Amino acid sequence: MDLGVDRPVPAVVAIDLHRGHLDPAVATMPLAADRAERVLAANARFFQTCRAAGIPIVHLLTQYRDADEIAAMPAWLARSRNPNNPRTNVLKHNLAGMPGVTVMPQLLDVKRDWVVDTKKRYDCFIGTDLDFVLRTHGINTVFITGVNTNSCVLSTACAACSRDYAVVVVEDCVDTMDGPALHDAALACIRTAFGAVMRSDEIRKLQATKTERPTRSV
Repeated sequence: MDLGVDRPVPAVVAIDLHRGHLDPAVATMPLAADRAERVLAANARFFQTCRAAGIPIVHLLTQYRDADEIAAMPAWLARSRNPNNPRTNVLKHNLAGMPGVTVMPQLLDVKRDWVVDTKKRYDCFIGTDLDFVLRTHGINTVFITGVNTNSCVLSTACAACSRDYAVVVVEDCVDTMDGPALHDAALACIRTAFGAVMRSDEIRKLQATKTERPTRSV
């Protein structure tokens, strides 16, 4: 597949693969248990392949100082007032110190992965140094995984495209708490205008071009 770059230099951008979505014991905005199990297993396999190829993994972790940082977003505040909205719990989601503010341990290699824990909006570039981390390490291609397909994944794919990265959303490594229809719709938007959508087994065929890098927390 033509990604638009002659020599892809990839990194994984792993979005919100944290306990707040994926651990049913503590999740405040949970993915359905069966879907969480599936996406965890797919990411674990994909990350193992990427690490073996020397492709770095950047974990984006949502974390707020207090509920005011969440309520400043009008759309989220409106949803918090609607008891019938699946995101009504948004003002209680991933506040600093909550157990949900932790990357799922089976997905994090603390010695090799990078963690950006200042994400506060759907777009992973807003208010974080993600762009700095990628550019200082020569990355021109992002493999996006994580939750939720129709919000953070879609928004970040659009933002990465607008910043001139080649974008690949890893189809079997993303999912959403909002159901299959919105998952499919988001992928359709991405493959139409913002990048490629590929399964992890297809990506394994791409030639890895990065060497292993030391762990950094940013």
